[in-house]
Amino acid sequence: MPRRTATMLASTLMLIALLCAGVLIPVPYAEMSPGPTVNTLGEHDGEPVLQISGHKTYQADGHLNMTTVRVTSADYRMNLVEAVYGWLAHDSKIVPHDTLYPDGKTEEQSTQENAEEFSQSQESAKVAALKELGVPVKSWVIVSTVVKGSPAEGRLHAGDVIKAVDGTAIKQPSDVAKLVTKHKPGQKVVFTVVPAKEQAAAEKANTAATRTQDVTITTATSHDTGAPRAVVGISAGTDHTFPFTIDIKLADVGGPSAGLMFALGIYDKLTPGNLTGGKFVAGTGTIDDNGTVGPIGGVEMKTVGARDRGARYFLTPADNCAAAAKDTPGGLTLVKVKTIGDALDALKDIRSGDTAALPKCTTKG
Repeated sequence: MPRRTATMLASTLMLIALLCAGVLIPVPYAEMSPGPTVNTLGEHDGEPVLQISGHKTYQADGHLNMTTVRVTSADYRMNLVEAVYGWLAHDSKIVPHDTLYPDGKTEEQSTQENAEEFSQSQESAKVAALKELGVPVKSWVIVSTVVKGSPAEGRLHAGDVIKAVDGTAIKQPSDVAKLVTKHKPGQKVVFTVVPAKEQAAAEKANTAATRTQDVTITTATSHDTGAPRAVVGISAGTDHTFPFTIDIKLADVGGPSAGLMFALGIYDKLTPGNLTGGKFVAGTGTIDDNGTVGPIGGVEMKTVGARDRGARYFLTPADNCAAAAKDTPGGLTLVKVKTIGDALDALKDIRSGDTAALPKCTTKG
């Protein structure tokens, strides 16, 4: 065989071997890409995203689109060829697998966590919108989850209303941990609660639950990454009673990042006129009960998805501005917001056409 032919054959075989290795060798990365966007003022799968009953609503036109990110599943093992292709592609992002699924989190665990965060974001969006409108909302601190095998298992239950710990009234969820950690592991702590069933019955009857009971729990030592401390094995959250019904109908979406856009959609439907003036506005951001907008992950993918859908303005959490502005999709204006009030002010300028003073994102924030 001629030397030149042998060399070409060897090179070809080497290339094939490298390609095979690239396909077969898994790498510890995952991929993020633009996901669907949904207009909170419109319909999804044939029904309105926001459904409000028991209160006057108004026709809301235009777009207030929430945005999503599509990610590879927890158990998917990307190969080297896919990783290189993703790094070169403009509309995707390759990140370490542990960034999306830390501590070996399974697909089931991730889905459950995202569902819980999504549910909480809906509640906070309702509260933030109604507070901005001056509509009173009743709130109280509850047992959100109970850790299996913890001292609280069988003693406290999800939905129990926490009125006091060791006789000190509870006003917000963080109060619970502060009072429990005043103890040393092995000491007893007394929770004063309204059982979940009694609270649910009182809500159904539109009355206030008055009967409480004391539950004594012996604390244990924490086993997480923080300093050892006394714990009982619960997480505390907030529950609310709304003066009318607000339902958010959106399946197959998880995480807390749609909170801001849900809040704006609710506000728009409860007020005359159109917040957007018919303009196509998209956005993202968590929101808390007080209307503070927080950062989210995958903002670069969300801006691409919004622009591709037709958005011209993108409401961006202030803490995400620098990252988003590094590669702003053409034709899209990134508007910096820190609160729902900031977003409403920006929408006023957008619908009036006076956009010169909009607080725009820069690479510095």
